Amino acid sequence: MDDSPMKADIAPHLAWTSDHPLGYEVERAEGPFLFLTNGRRLIDFISGIAVSSLGHRHPKVLEAIRDQLEKHLHVMVYGELIQAPQVQFSNQLADILPPSLDCVYFTMSGTEANEGALKLAKKYTGRSRMVAFEHSYHGDSHGSLSVTGRNIYQDPFRPLLPGITFLPFGDFEALTAVDDQIACVIAEPIQGEGGMRVPPPGWFKALRTRCSDVGALLILDEIQTGFCRTGHPFAFEHEEIVPDILTLAKAMGGGMPLGAFISSTKKMESLRRDPPLSHVTTFGGHPVSCAAASAALQVMLDERLAERAVWVGERIRSKLKHAPMANLRGRGAMLGLDLPSSPIAEQVVKTCLNHGVLLGWTLHSGTVIRLAPPLNIPEEVLEEALEVISSALSQAHAGHGT
Repeated sequence: MDDSPMKADIAPHLAWTSDHPLGYEVERAEGPFLFLTNGRRLIDFISGIAVSSLGHRHPKVLEAIRDQLEKHLHVMVYGELIQAPQVQFSNQLADILPPSLDCVYFTMSGTEANEGALKLAKKYTGRSRMVAFEHSYHGDSHGSLSVTGRNIYQDPFRPLLPGITFLPFGDFEALTAVDDQIACVIAEPIQGEGGMRVPPPGWFKALRTRCSDVGALLILDEIQTGFCRTGHPFAFEHEEIVPDILTLAKAMGGGMPLGAFISSTKKMESLRRDPPLSHVTTFGGHPVSCAAASAALQVMLDERLAERAVWVGERIRSKLKHAPMANLRGRGAMLGLDLPSSPIAEQVVKTCLNHGVLLGWTLHSGTVIRLAPPLNIPEEVLEEALEVISSALSQAHAGHGT
């Protein structure tokens, strides 16, 4: 039963970005569950949009937060004072990344990470033109929006950054447009908001080669795909390539706000001079967020959650393969359920919500439902959610005669 209150009854002084918010009030969250003030329990099958990969309030993350709270909160803009949580977490990241990705710049969010990456590419190369891809999503601030490949989101805010070429994602022949005037190419290993779209085999290798040949920097936006979601710690490992700049956020903070752009020390040094402080942030790398992130990463490694993401994805595919209209795409535990129409997708999401499973669409496609459960979701909870999804698909199929 849909018993959500009207938005005006919840918080009349909050800015709402849609006319039809869910409107449920969360009392607490634990593991894979959201507990609402109306007494209902929801299985969070989208992990706060790929943020809560360890579920909500993991004990190790809470312990790290409490420990840091006893020491200090914000003390100085990022990069000016040595703060142990930042040092520890950057060392952990360097240990699991390729040697050419050894220098971390912390931000507060994914869009800020992409902003920093774009600036770094322009500063280091001395070039200004950029290449991005159709149906991509890189954030909503002006620079990140400028390389997001959907006119419907860009048009109200033009003019945006000039000199950006959009190419079809996964098209080999289109890569000839990347020439020696290009500062950078930015791409997602899997287009998440674009509908969980995976490019054909070999395409990323061809893109990597093209960028290297013309001196353009390759930025990989792993804000959704990073931190074990696709079956490797980072999705570029599937493609057997290494980007020049890597951007991260979402699951990075273990539920706390944190992002980063990562490159080589040599490239990152270009932000130190001409002028100094070429890129600054007040709250990026907040010590509590870094402490939480450090603990979260250690849990991911200790519990081998990259491997478990593969198992979760296989279990979802196995359970839903006989359900009507269950066309799945994606990789690991980052999957999209592609349905015939937006009304059908809306019905499935609503039916699942009414039966205790929280789903949602991908931003750029009203027909693709996002499936991204916590990587450590208990098996019995996973089975419960999949039973609900399978039943909702059957109901929608019968109701629409598809």
